[in-house]
Amino acid sequence: MLVASGYRVFMRPFELNIVGIRSNSTIPNSFNDTINVLYMDDKKSWQFHSYPATTDPGVFWLKNPLNPQGTAILKEGQYMGSHQIGLHRNKYTALVQKTPVTVIRDIKRDGTLDFKGKEDTGLFGIDIHRAMQEGTTKIIDKFSAGCQVFANADDFYSLMALCEQHRQLYGNSFTYTLMHEPAMRLAA
Repeated sequence: MLVASGYRVFMRPFELNIVGIRSNSTIPNSFNDTINVLYMDDKKSWQFHSYPATTDPGVFWLKNPLNPQGTAILKEGQYMGSHQIGLHRNKYTALVQKTPVTVIRDIKRDGTLDFKGKEDTGLFGIDIHRAMQEGTTKIIDKFSAGCQVFANADDFYSLMALCEQHRQLYGNSFTYTLMHEPAMRLAA
């Protein structure tokens, strides 16, 4: 799916391919997407983990944008070296944005997802983090203002353990790829 879409695939042992898959559903406030991690282990065998997540902002931020131009919705694409291990909002360790990404600005303030807004590229704090500290979160609401957010805390902690291993081998730089579910099916 990555190669067919023209994206780079990392193949060194424990070098992570972190791929968000945005579902075809436009229902806001639901964890209906996935964040997937693919990597080759030390025996040159591919490993794959898929976690429930959201790649969309919650209803609270769709109605109350942090930016006057509108709420950020990350645009599909591959963002080379876009994230690093750091502190999300100076509170806990997560993957934080370190290079510019492109977002679509939803300006409507009606609580629904609008993927036809103006594009904006820059440093917006589009992090990859968890919702609640423990357990599984059911409703996004304030947990995402455009970030990529794990529904289950243990899934997120699993990702961060893999990220620590990646960092020790290859440095503190992670590529994030966001694909849309229908495009992924066409590329398979």
